[in-house]
Amino acid sequence: MVHRRILAIDPGNIESAWVVLDADTRRPLAFAKERNEHLLDIISGTDDGPPADHYAIEMVASYGMPVGAEVFETCVWIGRFQQTIDHWSPSAPCDLVKRQPVRLHHCHSTKAKDSNVTQALVDRFAPGQPNKGKGTKAEPGWFHGFRADVWQAYALGVYIADTTSEETTRP
Repeated sequence: MVHRRILAIDPGNIESAWVVLDADTRRPLAFAKERNEHLLDIISGTDDGPPADHYAIEMVASYGMPVGAEVFETCVWIGRFQQTIDHWSPSAPCDLVKRQPVRLHHCHSTKAKDSNVTQALVDRFAPGQPNKGKGTKAEPGWFHGFRADVWQAYALGVYIADTTSEETTRP
């Protein structure tokens, strides 16, 4: 059985967090937070081909407050990621998703903070495990190695896996 892979990106103006997860089991297969230029290389794939069958990028949303140059630079990177996905994986869906639906999905509230989303993920995938399900080096847990924005990229990937099916196709 071939498992669908989702690559979810929490973009930034210099570095972005990303997670590749198995769409069926929701298990994280690979993840990191690294320079955007390197993520473009990951998206384009290697001899093994592109890393995913479905892509999701967190989209910037305006809530009426002024924003700085970093937000606009992040928007440019979102476009570059999407263009690279379109080039290397033209038949794979690529969803641009604002953070609010992800918060609502995991926490049933749009007022949830990142820490609430993280806790909802721990409660779902690593209930009762210490250290937020990270485990130890000797006994790694479901979230071993997760840090910072990787949690939000994973939350986006799980949202996509939960709300889409294998039959989803690009418009």
